[in-house]
Amino acid sequence: MIMTTNKYFKITTMALILSGGAALTGCADYLDTDYLFKERMTIEDIFSNRDYTNEWLAGAYNFYGDKHLQEICSQEGGSPFNFSDDMAYGDNWGSNRYGSWRNGSYGESGLNDNSKQVWQLCYKGINQAQVFLQYIDGNMQFNDVERADLRGQAYFLVAYYYWHLLRMFGPIPLLKEPVDYLQSYDEISHSRNTYDECVEYINECLLKSARDLPLRRSLQDLARPTRGAALGLRARVLLYAASPLMNGEAPEAYAAQLIDYDGKRLLPTEKDESKWAKAAAAAKDVMNLQVYSLHVASRRSTADAVNPLAFPATIEPVYDEKFSNLAWPDGWMNIDPMESYRQIFNGELAANQNKELIFSHLQNCSGDNNLRRLTFNQMPAEAKGRNTNCMTIKQLDAYYMADATNAPGKDKELGRNTDDTERLTGYMSSEVRKNYKYCDIPDDVSLQFANREPRFYASVAYSGSIWHMLDYDETLDEEPDVQVFYYRGKLSGGLATGIGIKKYVGPYDIVGAHSDVGRIRNKYTPDMRYAEILLIYAEALNELSVSYDVKSWDGSTTYSISRTPDELKKGIQPIRIRAGLHDYTDAVYSEPALFRDKLKRERQIELFAEGHRYFDLRRWLDAEVEESTIVYGYNTQCTEKMRDLFYVPVAIQSFPCAFSQKMWFWPIHHDELRRNKRLTQNPGWTYPQ
Repeated sequence: MIMTTNKYFKITTMALILSGGAALTGCADYLDTDYLFKERMTIEDIFSNRDYTNEWLAGAYNFYGDKHLQEICSQEGGSPFNFSDDMAYGDNWGSNRYGSWRNGSYGESGLNDNSKQVWQLCYKGINQAQVFLQYIDGNMQFNDVERADLRGQAYFLVAYYYWHLLRMFGPIPLLKEPVDYLQSYDEISHSRNTYDECVEYINECLLKSARDLPLRRSLQDLARPTRGAALGLRARVLLYAASPLMNGEAPEAYAAQLIDYDGKRLLPTEKDESKWAKAAAAAKDVMNLQVYSLHVASRRSTADAVNPLAFPATIEPVYDEKFSNLAWPDGWMNIDPMESYRQIFNGELAANQNKELIFSHLQNCSGDNNLRRLTFNQMPAEAKGRNTNCMTIKQLDAYYMADATNAPGKDKELGRNTDDTERLTGYMSSEVRKNYKYCDIPDDVSLQFANREPRFYASVAYSGSIWHMLDYDETLDEEPDVQVFYYRGKLSGGLATGIGIKKYVGPYDIVGAHSDVGRIRNKYTPDMRYAEILLIYAEALNELSVSYDVKSWDGSTTYSISRTPDELKKGIQPIRIRAGLHDYTDAVYSEPALFRDKLKRERQIELFAEGHRYFDLRRWLDAEVEESTIVYGYNTQCTEKMRDLFYVPVAIQSFPCAFSQKMWFWPIHHDELRRNKRLTQNPGWTYPQ
């Protein structure tokens, strides 16, 4: 459906058909894109001018800077998909949004109206990019290379917005061309496409994008996608398509109700193992670019002379005959595992220096509602932070001990403590420290936090940990290296689970007066990391029972994709070596069920607070159990004098949890159902009256 080119610059967006209350007020006001022009212009004017064409594409990018489309939620009013059974936010304002989020007590508007907002924003972005694709090849003010790059970016945006919709709502209507706004709503109403059709179209867009995009970006263009970003997103999309919920294993009662306008089922009815092979091959495509690698920090033989607590000497991992005596990437002899992981998130590593970073929005939201806001929510009252984001006991227990064994008492409260161990008692002291060589926790800290794996210390703000705040100002009575406990009566004693979060907090971060986040250092969002690609490769390979031949993304070669221990290790070993942990045993590599459990735990740890866990639990069909389990934390009703009782986990009554079948996918807003008569609602959610 080709748009009329002599129309004034009043071009529709998909939101007119599939979203947006503004559409009900009439097209004229809604269609003017004032952020570009003060005057009316024809399409020919726009796409024959270099600057205006670039501004049009910038408009397509503009939507994914909205708080509702953040991959990593940092603002309270956004879509908090980085909060699942692993991470909670205790609402100091009394609205208990986390409780609503976890137990599905939101309605068809979603949470904070995000059901409507996400739908609108994505279709607006899609249409903006599709108009661009329709006209960019006619703009001779760009050379062939420039046009190809711009075209690749637009295809990426179409795929990205459709992926965001697909992940959240399940199958959605595909509109592959801009819509003529002169047609009536009835003429341009569209039914939902099947999940496989959506994946195929997104895949098609990403392949076109990858062909046109460069391998690398200059410093000023770091937020624009590259070939690796397109191929990485493709691997993620294909992984989801291979997963049980979307690959013939969804609960029958649910899948039978997920239908289009004509009654056609939208999810596959049979499992297709070859989808796992395609996902593995897609991950291999990224690996074979030889552009990315895991970030590692060099071994530090002594603590920093000025700030020894913030930058300590490297703690040697537990000896491993395979890894201890080899340099990276074959071993950890010359790296600092804790610092390697911490630097990716704490602002100490520039985006252009991070070889692990495949794609980033850089700033995931406008103004100060970016990762600074997330950091502010995690920082304790002693740093003038909001002290609200917290970790669950389930996530705390997921982290390994330094020797790669389970923490004593792991998951005991959930009835999953298979080794019948008890949580440790006692506290660190100078005498006790002699027996704990794999950590450097301060005195008076519970031994439950001693000798844990390096990622634990980069992610967990355990009670008694040090907050460095190196940008302190003595004239404001501020001081560095403050030890913070979460006991009742302490400044930060109100933290809901008694377990804070250090990920995304840098050593220099401190909050200014009146909750000013300007003194928190800016950080970029790790929207796609090479670690994720390695985990995709390992997960997809593990599900194969036979070998498959799959063409590479550009058709230049054919991969033989099969499950072998050596191939699985290509995905897992780099993650484990960087983390300073022993490799999996031969038994784990040999048994798919054992490996699957380990892989899920590895994603839970490695990708914590990066927006994956919520969707992982759904695609694996684990959400029905995991999101129904009680949220446990420490007993924050206990004072320091009662500290032994503090470390006995209790159920967090303010976080009631439940999971119902309707929560596999999000509801479609009633406004969209009224506007598009061929649109069907997700099972369990209502239609407008």
